[in-house]
Amino acid sequence: MSHHPDAAGFRAAASRFSTGVTVVTSSDGDGAPVGMTANSFTTVSTQPPTVLVSLKRGRTWQAVSASGRYAVNVLAADDVAIGRHFAGAALAQGAPALDARDGFFLLPAAIAQFGCEVVSTVEIADHTLFIGEVRWCRHQDGLPLAFYASRFRNGLGAEILPSDGLAYPAEGWTI
Repeated sequence: MSHHPDAAGFRAAASRFSTGVTVVTSSDGDGAPVGMTANSFTTVSTQPPTVLVSLKRGRTWQAVSASGRYAVNVLAADDVAIGRHFAGAALAQGAPALDARDGFFLLPAAIAQFGCEVVSTVEIADHTLFIGEVRWCRHQDGLPLAFYASRFRNGLGAEILPSDGLAYPAEGWTI
């Protein structure tokens, strides 16, 4: 017999893992840009440079499936409106402009961008893991937008240095 937590409890527990916020973009069958906000992004390998995004079935999933390409745009802390827009909320001033580069659609203010070719997929329940080999990337300075406890958050706190001598609470370890 299989036991699983209820959906609300699982979502609440998973929301305690702080993540960055990205917008995954691709092009539909007519070449028009599509995109969605996603926090399920991770690096997989550096040789060759490879990343993974997990997408639920929908317009962006369909575009990535058909084109075999996607871009990941890592949002800056002041890009909350853009994150909300690509999660389905309308913007008063209209959709943000996307730049095209080598067939990828990019958000110009993103603090990091990755242009990827799909090399593998894994179907898991109602999502697909799209593993993409990075064809190019770039970055700029800026604080990241974070997602924690189902809310957008301003990216980074203070750096913890080894000289801070913080102890591991249960064992008295120090770093």
